[in-house]
Amino acid sequence: MSTLSGSTALRPDLDWSQLKETVLMLNLAVAQIDQSMNEGNSSVATLSGSFTALATNLSDIQSSILQMKNEDEDVEKLKLIIEGSTTTALDKVHSAIIAFQFYDKLTQRLDHVSQSLSALTTLIADPTALYSPIEWQALQESIRSKYTMEEERNMFDKVIAGMPIEEALAEFKQDLLARGDCEEDDIELF
Repeated sequence: MSTLSGSTALRPDLDWSQLKETVLMLNLAVAQIDQSMNEGNSSVATLSGSFTALATNLSDIQSSILQMKNEDEDVEKLKLIIEGSTTTALDKVHSAIIAFQFYDKLTQRLDHVSQSLSALTTLIADPTALYSPIEWQALQESIRSKYTMEEERNMFDKVIAGMPIEEALAEFKQDLLARGDCEEDDIELF
């Protein structure tokens, strides 16, 4: 693989190449995606752990309230208020956990994009691979293999076959709607 130096777009010389500039921009995109994922993952891991612990505590409080045997009227009112509040809090915590799990799925997809951009950059930067259809096919197969949903693989196939990206994305969204992509079956409640 050739060694790339910095951009010479502001001061082009005889060695200037749009290919080299493309590689630099792809590397920048990869770096930005990776940094964003690292920052987000740290915060989400902390929040997810906190919400999981909160859900467990609220569940314990709710169970304790149900076990109270005191017949005093004021205690009964208090128990109902606490029970209602903990039920609402538990619902909100479960919703937050689901949102975090969707975020985790997003970061996994962005990681795949980052890896794909890195692989593309490597291919473009290597003059022997750049002009090799076999190398391009291997890159495409590698990228396609990272997709976990059939709808993603279908979209990939359509784009590779030449369908405009806007049309492929519209069909992808329709496919998700057709199967009811709430994906609640894929979400684990704690």
